[in-house]
Amino acid sequence: MLHTFIPLRKSLILRILAFFASLPITDVLVYTNDLANILLSLCGLILYLFVFHQGKIMEKITAVFTFYSIMISINFLMMDVSSKIFFAVTNASSEQGKWTYGVRLANGGIWAASCLVRLLFWLGIYSFLRKPLMQIRLNLTTKMWLIVDSIILASTVGCFTSIYFTSGQSAVIYPLCIACIFSSLGCVCLVAYMSDAMQSAYQLQHLKQQREYYQDKMKEEERIRAIYHDMKNHLLVLENSQESEAARQMAKHLRSQIADYENYVHTGNEFLDIILKDKTEKAREKQIDFSVAVELGGIDFMEPLDLSTLFGNGIDNAMEASEKLPEDQRTILLKAGRVQNFLSVLIENCCKQEERPKNGRTSKTDEFLHGFGISNMQKTAEKYGGQLITRKENKKFILKILIPIP
Repeated sequence: MLHTFIPLRKSLILRILAFFASLPITDVLVYTNDLANILLSLCGLILYLFVFHQGKIMEKITAVFTFYSIMISINFLMMDVSSKIFFAVTNASSEQGKWTYGVRLANGGIWAASCLVRLLFWLGIYSFLRKPLMQIRLNLTTKMWLIVDSIILASTVGCFTSIYFTSGQSAVIYPLCIACIFSSLGCVCLVAYMSDAMQSAYQLQHLKQQREYYQDKMKEEERIRAIYHDMKNHLLVLENSQESEAARQMAKHLRSQIADYENYVHTGNEFLDIILKDKTEKAREKQIDFSVAVELGGIDFMEPLDLSTLFGNGIDNAMEASEKLPEDQRTILLKAGRVQNFLSVLIENCCKQEERPKNGRTSKTDEFLHGFGISNMQKTAEKYGGQLITRKENKKFILKILIPIP
């Protein structure tokens, strides 16, 4: 479970050792007034995290506080409850030397049952925490980590002191142990929520910057378009005038040079036209063969920000994959248009065999601002009641989006 929160080190030997080292740590028996085993669990978990796991110190401290309190709480509960059940059922003496064969057999059965309960407990915890742990990007600030740690530390210290200093009826500690478990689980969900909120805020800011960029490009495009048409007409007049042959040839040459300006995609959506024109220029700079067949005439139900999310992120991911290939293999195909009552978008690009990233994330090192393009595209498609599907075949990565047209 810890590897979902903080990744294990890459060494295969360390990974194998980590598995065997985790078994005795999670199986430490905890009793009341049992300082040795309480501290042994804490020291063992700290040593395990710092030896076998990657990550920053603050992240490891949070993991220690979170999982230590859960670990000693469940170990204490299972040991104390199973002991009470054993003595209540068997009426056995506290001296093990006086136990009969049947008593020892009952002891083994109850111990096995408690181990099974603990196993089911950890499986349940893993099932509950798997999604929140995967949402944690480990990008919180130090101040935020300290706030979370202080919340978890309060319940951890309370559980620690109660187990150690309580004498007499141990059952009075049960509610505190249960509360400590739920408190730790809640803190994990809190960290996941905070991380996801920060990620969403940065993504929204990034998308707004993209929208402003393309809006500025649209204004610039209108100005250049007006200048282009005037220049084209002037050159055409000059080319057919009575000027010298050299002047006419120069006018013809200049007109052929600026003719490429008209070679951009007309999709029926001005905002998307600017996006594709910008991406086409970048693809040309990166020696990528970028083929576009898009017709969105009459399809105007999507907001510009969502168009940028779907098409901009999709093309960026395809170009990122293409850059890793030899120039003769760098190809991207974009198709979009109406298919019956649906908007269909297809983005296809060549890629390396291992190119499809786990969980749809990128291979870029800056995972905070990048790497969630496909995830954002899927959310945008679902916003309009559509769906996004990805697959890989014949060394090609294929992304399809289908959105119902209102």
